[in-house]
Amino acid sequence: MTDAAHSGSPVRIRRALLSVSDKTGLVDQARKLVAMGVELVSTGGTSKLLKEAGLPVKDVADLTGFPEMMDGRVKTLHPAVHGGLLYLRDNPSHVKDAETHGIGAIDLIYVNLYPFEATVASGADFETCIENIDIGGPAMLRAAAKNGAFVAVCTDGGDVDAVIADMEANDGNVPVALCRKLAAKTYARTAAYDAAISGWYARQLGDTAPDWAAIGGKLQQSLRYGENPHQKAAFYVSGEARPGVATAKQLQGKELSYNNINDTDAAYELVGELGAETPAVAIIKHANPCGVAQAGSIIEAYRAALACDSTSAFGGIVALNRPLDGPTAEEISQVFTEVVIAPGADADAEAIFAKKKNLRLLITEGLPDPASPGHFVKTVAGGFLMQDRDFGRITRADLKVVTKIAPTEQQLDDLLFAWRVAKHVKSNTIVYAKDGATVGIGAGQMSRIDSARIATRKAEDAAEVAGWSEPKTKGCVAASDAFFPFPDGLLQAASAGALAVIQPGGSIRDDEVIAAADEAGLAMVFTGMRHFRH
Repeated sequence: MTDAAHSGSPVRIRRALLSVSDKTGLVDQARKLVAMGVELVSTGGTSKLLKEAGLPVKDVADLTGFPEMMDGRVKTLHPAVHGGLLYLRDNPSHVKDAETHGIGAIDLIYVNLYPFEATVASGADFETCIENIDIGGPAMLRAAAKNGAFVAVCTDGGDVDAVIADMEANDGNVPVALCRKLAAKTYARTAAYDAAISGWYARQLGDTAPDWAAIGGKLQQSLRYGENPHQKAAFYVSGEARPGVATAKQLQGKELSYNNINDTDAAYELVGELGAETPAVAIIKHANPCGVAQAGSIIEAYRAALACDSTSAFGGIVALNRPLDGPTAEEISQVFTEVVIAPGADADAEAIFAKKKNLRLLITEGLPDPASPGHFVKTVAGGFLMQDRDFGRITRADLKVVTKIAPTEQQLDDLLFAWRVAKHVKSNTIVYAKDGATVGIGAGQMSRIDSARIATRKAEDAAEVAGWSEPKTKGCVAASDAFFPFPDGLLQAASAGALAVIQPGGSIRDDEVIAAADEAGLAMVFTGMRHFRH
């Protein structure tokens, strides 16, 4: 008979196999199982813990007739275990085989796998990571999940609690619907586990395009909806220890939305790009920065970032590279802000934000390293694209002066700052900066000259809102994420007041663009690296 034939028959739990790495709550759960007449079978450290708690438990070796061997690498890979998990209880041939070979049914299995993902995240060496690859655990889980009409399979403590609750309510029985739900979860868990292992192994070998690629993650949050209310969405975490929205602790505020998570990630990656040496703030709206600044203090950086485009900052995300203090929190609270993310926050800041019930405050305990390796994945019809995270970095030593006029020391500082910001703006982009702060940003246009025009207009609007006599682009520098294909975008930057420009170079019209820069009296440097962002 097929598994589907048993959709209405409950599973009677008489024997449970427990073999876990994370033993949190295990003793209490085992005690409840024993109280309902369940026989316990266990392995290694799990068996030792249960025996020390005074619970009756059989060792797996009592079932298999073989001791654990090879430092625990071999203990459950045996017909007495897998037969007990896999045989169909209503199939006469299976039942006969089980009786002939003395194989008893295993009705409940609880295995949480060796902590491979956590071991990798801790920075452990190759051999330690290898030893934390679980073999018997996934094999048992997959076997039990295949036999979901007869076996309840648990991969974490919450699964066990759900099974026990149903057993207590149904005289030791578990609905097959729950078993199937747990089986589906089990295959997802083992798939994510294998994805973590295969991805790690490929990285160790330097294989950037393995024949098979797998992606896995654990549900962090079921979201109310996606980018739009008619789209369903959820947030999964990969286990990567990178400081950011996935690893942050939320101190207050309502639940993060899909757009909040996406924008907060963009904001924190940008301040990570700027490093921790100088206080920095980025204000993000729709995944693009509307203001970024570095200054002598975090409050000064916030004020300068806000001044770039205070209109767009309404309802935005604020990221800081330093712990949030009370005075800065007070200023941020004057503008409607969705999320603030920072490495920390003092008591005064927390108290101020506590008055803003809907404002989310996320604490990360660190900054993301812009130079660390990682992957970016984008789905397309029928597949997905995978590439390295953009960890390209440019220093002063990499810059090539291509004009008759060379940038000043201050301009070089601003050029590198604008370049790092441009890396985090949707292409095509032009960024104007002055004195360590953006003063105009043009993002995501089909034409580079349109991005330059928008950045100019943004600067003019900011001046009008603030009551300045002229836009702050006068005497600024400009950054372009990719080369200027024609001089027009460059000349638009010059007309806005830019005195120096940073761009990758590499156009067939570079000579024409350089000549236009010289004629306009501009200093220009080439990076030899572009930063498209789509």
